[in-house]
Amino acid sequence: MREEKPKSPSQKNKSQKNRWFWPAIYAGIAIVFVGMIWGYNAIQKGTNETADATADPDSQPIVETNAANEVLKYPFSEELFDNVAIIQDYYDVEASEEDRENALLVFNQVYITNKGVTISVDGQPFEVVAAMSGTVQEVILDQFKGGEIKIAHANGMTTVYSSLTGILVKQGDEVIQGQSLGTATANEWNVQAGTHLLFEVHKDGIPVNPRSYLGF
Repeated sequence: MREEKPKSPSQKNKSQKNRWFWPAIYAGIAIVFVGMIWGYNAIQKGTNETADATADPDSQPIVETNAANEVLKYPFSEELFDNVAIIQDYYDVEASEEDRENALLVFNQVYITNKGVTISVDGQPFEVVAAMSGTVQEVILDQFKGGEIKIAHANGMTTVYSSLTGILVKQGDEVIQGQSLGTATANEWNVQAGTHLLFEVHKDGIPVNPRSYLGF
């Protein structure tokens, strides 16, 4: 029978080294992986904190900035443009006598100058839309004159929409350009105009001619 030789010290050491080699590798990889995740999170947190710190607290939202850059548009769908008629114009002291006379509103033998343009679409009801984005400043419900909406805009203008029914907004609402506000209707105060919209533009609180901004 062959006598088994005892293992030499060098073989024992080699066996012990092999036993710990792979666990040590796996542990090292795990440490590196955890370190990468921790470092990534730290960088992201630092970036977010820097962005928050450098953000201007007084900067306006993008929506408001865009609204300030808008230009006035028609208070009705442009598809209706070919059927639109200005039946009463803005009262301009420098206009001809005929135009000034046409811009006078008469009620109970009292003459009032028209502060906007009176718009008709074939004498039929039509959808009235916001000429610019803004905040609804006031909503007046008046059966005699028809409903009225005032909208304040980011550029300092105010637009006024009168002789409305079926009003869809309320005071304090934020509206976007082209949003439906209501429907043009007839009223008892200006019977001769029939179904119409009285559209006004105010600049710094003073009525101005909407034709200065729109190509009616």
